Amino acid sequence: MSLIPSFFGGRRSNVFDPFSLDIWDPFEGFPFSGTVANVPTAARETVAFASARIDWKETPEAHVFKVDLPGIKKEEVKVEVEEGRVLQISGERSREQEEKDDKWHRLERSSGKFLRRFRLPENTKMEEIKAAMENGVLTVTVPKMEEKKPEVKAIDISA
Repeated sequence: MSLIPSFFGGRRSNVFDPFSLDIWDPFEGFPFSGTVANVPTAARETVAFASARIDWKETPEAHVFKVDLPGIKKEEVKVEVEEGRVLQISGERSREQEEKDDKWHRLERSSGKFLRRFRLPENTKMEEIKAAMENGVLTVTVPKMEEKKPEVKAIDISA
């Protein structure tokens, strides 16, 4: 139960909740207002999900990307490689259908499209990239070419 009545409208349940994504704008409706509250809801949702969290590590054998995508099916994710060694990971989380009689108390899970792009180093094997999805984590493995070690030729020293 909220401590403060909902004078501010919307889904906000508590103005003191630091984790609430709902933002009350005292200037809402004024022509000079340029805050997040005036951005359409769909745009806010897209922004909230646009930056899917990604870890990129380099091992001696490969570059490994791990993306947290909870609740997304592998069919809803695309992994592509563009010209110029650009790895692109994109997808969309659909918004849950709202029923006419539903009363939402909180809506914190983000929905919308996401897109992340990475320029891969020159030492990658572009034709051997693999992707796997398990427990809401997408793992993209980009193998590296073996580094050519310069040949070292020993020179005998004459006396």
